[in-house]
Amino acid sequence: MSQSSISYLWREPQAARGFTTGVSLHSHTNQSQETLDFIAELSRDWGFLQPVMRWAEGRSQQSSGIRPDYAHSYWTPPLTPRLAFDLESSQIENRLQLPALVSLTDHDDINAPMLLRSVPSARHIPVSVEWTVPFYESAFHIGVHNLPSATGQQWMDRLRAFTAIPVPERGPNLLREILAELDEIPQVLIVFNHPIWDLYRIGRDRHEVLVNEFLAIYGQYVHALELNGLRDWKENREAATLAGKWNQIVISGGDRHGVEPNANVNLTRATSFTDFVYEIRRDRQSHVLYMPQYAEPWKHRILQSTLDAIRDYPHFPEGSRRWDQRVYHPDGSGAIRPLSELWPSENRRAPAWIRTILAAVRLMGQAPLSGTLRFAWDDSAKMRAALAKQEA
Repeated sequence: MSQSSISYLWREPQAARGFTTGVSLHSHTNQSQETLDFIAELSRDWGFLQPVMRWAEGRSQQSSGIRPDYAHSYWTPPLTPRLAFDLESSQIENRLQLPALVSLTDHDDINAPMLLRSVPSARHIPVSVEWTVPFYESAFHIGVHNLPSATGQQWMDRLRAFTAIPVPERGPNLLREILAELDEIPQVLIVFNHPIWDLYRIGRDRHEVLVNEFLAIYGQYVHALELNGLRDWKENREAATLAGKWNQIVISGGDRHGVEPNANVNLTRATSFTDFVYEIRRDRQSHVLYMPQYAEPWKHRILQSTLDAIRDYPHFPEGSRRWDQRVYHPDGSGAIRPLSELWPSENRRAPAWIRTILAAVRLMGQAPLSGTLRFAWDDSAKMRAALAKQEA
């Protein structure tokens, strides 16, 4: 019988008692390429931003000869694989007093776990990825955890190749074949990440239709639906309802991109990641624990994550210290390079007008403005209502 339990550390300080291990699932490192398309979308959705965007784009072209190309640009999270692994491990070990298992899942890339396998403290890290699965006019993000080490790179090449196939040439049988083969590997865990989030902005109703169609066709190969640590209460409640509809269990997934550790984890009596997978797949047992940061106002947490992306970290390894070393854009010939190499000035610093804009945005994370925004965005009443509804 499938069983999912959900606990909240700020309400149940002893929630981890009786469990053997804490598991951090779904978080990102600087190996993950994050799209900048959302910038163009913001200017379309919020009309008042369009004049500002057009002015900034014009200034960029005037000073560098390069016009912003959001579709072919990307940014990377600030944490290196080692820093991300240590952050997630430390939260579980220090807050829960449990040994930690950490599964890092960058977008369509397994470099982070492969690199970490040379580090003694992380040599048993699972080879995992957040796979982009195109589906009609949208796409879903599927967490594929614990790929076989010996064939991990071959699997990644195959998954990436499927993502790149043009829509008219991509048939449903190929996806079924891939998912079925993954499902046949007992140690692999397949998770439908943030299923309610209309990430590709096709419209809520159409997104809901596609999610249910996906689960109807491929749900037999999906082992759990994710409760996402960066999505709000309402959305995660809907995800839990969707899981019940399809007789699925729910599982944690922090989706960390910044420097705040995952806002939820799984508790398990397993001592290895493979045994944890068996607990999910064979025993159909999942114990999700929300960490105290999830009780913070959601909009405030999203702001903090955004600020994490545009901060400078002087103590980080070279190449990831400055925000403009973590944002990539085509140069005049189309080659992808860090912004830090594209600035026209001799000292390779962002133009003054960009630094001014970033300084204004960073003020939102400083007192007293940060506290004011936090108060304005306080959604604790919604949180209490969500918990009461869940317990009813």
